Amino acid sequence: MTSEIQPAAESRAEADGARDTATPPLSERQRKARGVKLFLRDILFIFLAALLISFLIKTFLIRSFYIPSESMMDTLHVNDRIIVNLLEPDLVPIEHGDVVVFTDPGNWLLGTEKPVQQNPVVAGVDAVLGFVGLSAPDSDDHLIKRVIGLPGDVVACCNDFGQLTVNGVPLEEPYIEIGDRTKATEKDFTVTVPEGYLWVMGDNRYNSADSSYHYSGDPDAPGTAFVPVKNVVGRAVLVTWPLDRWTWLDNYPLVFRGVDAAKG
Repeated sequence: MTSEIQPAAESRAEADGARDTATPPLSERQRKARGVKLFLRDILFIFLAALLISFLIKTFLIRSFYIPSESMMDTLHVNDRIIVNLLEPDLVPIEHGDVVVFTDPGNWLLGTEKPVQQNPVVAGVDAVLGFVGLSAPDSDDHLIKRVIGLPGDVVACCNDFGQLTVNGVPLEEPYIEIGDRTKATEKDFTVTVPEGYLWVMGDNRYNSADSSYHYSGDPDAPGTAFVPVKNVVGRAVLVTWPLDRWTWLDNYPLVFRGVDAAKG
């Protein structure tokens, strides 16, 4: 038994020695070069993973926009950066008072000033940042307003005190900018919001091309005054820039208290 085992052990030792001879140990320089390659590989992997996660977040959860106009003053200023919750309206229902970003419902952007053409390098960087949600190169193709009327609501302006009413309930709106005017908006109207649509208005009421601005005055032919719910990209929830304007965006539930209960 012993004489049969020993040759096998000797053969394994010889094989190990042969392998050691065939594969000499790495030099210090080679080990460092290999370490650098592994480090760069890990950095690249982390970078690509971060890009993928950022893209998924931007596509399904939140993304950034900037404010291109004064229509939401004094709530939002020109060039403010905002975070938009993309779960609304697909998973979270739209509520009265929400500040929403939406695509053009029908020539609302017609005649507005187009952004200055960027040079190719800046445009390329902006496109990459936009891909991961850190920039908003398409902000000029979107609009932002506050939801006043939901489907089925009757929105009217104005009562004897110059207030908007929704389903007959007067709105005491602390967020609007009207200067020395006494009415909540310039035009008088009474509209019923169709199913699948919204009535939206800017907080800067006399300087906003909103639903009241685009209303034709004919209740049977309202034009493009209403915004399709399907056009809503999401709800603006946070001002992130400039830092001194960092704040959550309120939808003022107390302003709209009783509106749903009063719906006919």
